[in-house]
Amino acid sequence: MVRWRSGLRRSLAVSALCLVGGALVALPSEAADAGNVELVVDYACTGGVALNNSTVNLRTKVSIPTTLTVGEPLSIGWKLGYKQDPARFGSPDYFAPGGKVLVTGNVQISGSWVGVLQPKGSLDQPNQLQPGSILRLPEGISDAAHTANAGTLKVSPRKLFVDFIPPASEVMVNDDDPRVQYETGYWEDLNDQPLNNNDYHHDIRRTVDGGATASLQFTGTGIEYVAQRDYRAGKVKFYIDGQLATPASVDASKLPNGTPSNDANKGGLTLWRFLGLDYGKHLIQVVNEEHGKWAQLDAFRVITRELQHPPNEYRATCSLVSAPVSVDVTISEAGGSQSPDPTGTGTGSPSPTVTPTTPTATPTNTHTSTSTPTHTGTTTPPVTGVNGTTTSTPKPTLTVTATVTPTRPTPTAPQVIITPSGGAQTGEAPQGSSGLGLLGAGTAMVTGSALGGVALMRRRAAHARGQRDS
Repeated sequence: MVRWRSGLRRSLAVSALCLVGGALVALPSEAADAGNVELVVDYACTGGVALNNSTVNLRTKVSIPTTLTVGEPLSIGWKLGYKQDPARFGSPDYFAPGGKVLVTGNVQISGSWVGVLQPKGSLDQPNQLQPGSILRLPEGISDAAHTANAGTLKVSPRKLFVDFIPPASEVMVNDDDPRVQYETGYWEDLNDQPLNNNDYHHDIRRTVDGGATASLQFTGTGIEYVAQRDYRAGKVKFYIDGQLATPASVDASKLPNGTPSNDANKGGLTLWRFLGLDYGKHLIQVVNEEHGKWAQLDAFRVITRELQHPPNEYRATCSLVSAPVSVDVTISEAGGSQSPDPTGTGTGSPSPTVTPTTPTATPTNTHTSTSTPTHTGTTTPPVTGVNGTTTSTPKPTLTVTATVTPTRPTPTAPQVIITPSGGAQTGEAPQGSSGLGLLGAGTAMVTGSALGGVALMRRRAAHARGQRDS
């Protein structure tokens, strides 16, 4: 009897464990998101902030959904990074902290809709920059289109553009900065000036030679001349990009109202400025007009106003290194119904499809074409991007599926990582099975197993008693 009870306890324990295991399998987890295709695409970037005619190589991952329901956004995202080589984007000049790197993508959409998405992302540069300072990239860029109708789209990533936007700033350039050139005449270098003179960095340059010239090539939208007001000084004139500026000169021995000054060594003053230049590189020249009188230079203040658009000269263009690719995206009606297959080959849950393409492709002799019935009274809405995408018109109803042969001798296909749209490792709910049904079936199996174990134990006990009685 003890053995029978022990065996019964073991059977019930095993049956209980099976019941728990059956519940874990039968109860599905929350349905996973729609499947995505992740393309690993390499780019080669030239021009702009790719300095010194160099090529900067980027490795990106482009994420595109393959199945959507009407109303869900068609979201396209890039993850950005430099490849493992020395080339990097660099600062084109001297800038205060706050410069911005802006990356813009280009995604062509065709099929049921025609349009363009422009994923964007930016990153502020936290430090002061000098020519060649490495520019940091944003981690990613993204854009999305609203989906209003069912259909099938072809999404094709294209070029990337990398821009540098200088910060609005005022940057001081001291008289002993290497960028300041003393072109003609003798300019005395006066260091360690008294603190109460208020000279920038407590130093100044001075000349008494008529026609002596100092110059600075700067990048910005304006420039200011900083020097001392002193009764011993004279008149200096200014040229911007080789042309006499307006105002053309300033007399450092006079007050702003034109009356003579009794000041001596009153430094750190902005005596002249020129604003309103187009952003870019410019040249200022300061010329001593009066021989025997002081012409002095303490510093220049370079001014950059806030720019509405990135300067064209700082734009780098990034082209695909591998062969171009396209991804098919199926958008179904709400409630789970599948939109008609535009190729006329049937309906169902499509597998993620990545189609290599080339800019110029030659179709083979085998192709199939099917026409889709024309729907009257309704039109397919355009793709509307969150970041300001272009509008579009419906494509013709005739769809041609062709097998193309790339014209490139040895195209390099991008690496493709496909996330399955269901299965054990996706977290997606099993299709066509009821969790409660599976749970009920598992419970019935376990109950039968337990009762069978009890009956078997009783038969064994009866047999043992019969043998003892005989």
